[in-house]
Amino acid sequence: MAPERFRRFKDISVSERILNTVFLLTIGLGYLAALANLYYTHQGLDGKAGLSVEDVVISYHGSNTQTRLGTAIKGIMKPNLRYSSDQDVIMEWINSGADEPGYTEKIAPILNRDCIICHTPSVNPSLPDLTHYKGVAEVAHGGGATIPTLVRVSHIHLFGIAFILFFIGKIFLLCEINVYIKRIAVVIPFAAMLLDVVSWFITKSTPSFAYVVVISGALMGISMGMQILVSIYQMWFYPRR
Repeated sequence: MAPERFRRFKDISVSERILNTVFLLTIGLGYLAALANLYYTHQGLDGKAGLSVEDVVISYHGSNTQTRLGTAIKGIMKPNLRYSSDQDVIMEWINSGADEPGYTEKIAPILNRDCIICHTPSVNPSLPDLTHYKGVAEVAHGGGATIPTLVRVSHIHLFGIAFILFFIGKIFLLCEINVYIKRIAVVIPFAAMLLDVVSWFITKSTPSFAYVVVISGALMGISMGMQILVSIYQMWFYPRR
């Protein structure tokens, strides 16, 4: 009985290699854009420039000294306010209890003018929803991301990235690499993604778990990037015996 023969990059056509390559490059650029979005939506929450573990803690667990909305308008979101005096209006509302009448009268006009262009679920589901009082109240009171918010973002995250990792893995399986290394390599980004999502919920109650959020996210990105680079190299530059 003849041994089973598996397809490798040397067995596919130039057209298929071109299709695989443009797909991998597009996914790679998309991931870099996602990292930039992650940086700009999370950095500065601790009042300091740059992204830190403390920013991750504030995002998921919350801050003992400041609300997420207060931190944002004093830091990363401050340049988005058309008038600097609006910062004082929002902070006064937060400090007085962040009630709904005050929101309707003073806060909603500011947010509708300067903020909801990005803070709308249909535009960016990973950002707080500032289109109505309930969403604004979540970030105007103490505490990090709410459980409903984490559930909404995690199911989008899992469905979307799982498809991306599957197609990247299908292409990576055509590489000339030790079969056991290959099997481990395609599993790692899925495991890291699941650990990342689970750690969001744990960080909600245990802030020190923010380190796991950072490590698991980095592991997923590195493993996915390795598959993309190795696949492109072997498609075009690897000796074909």
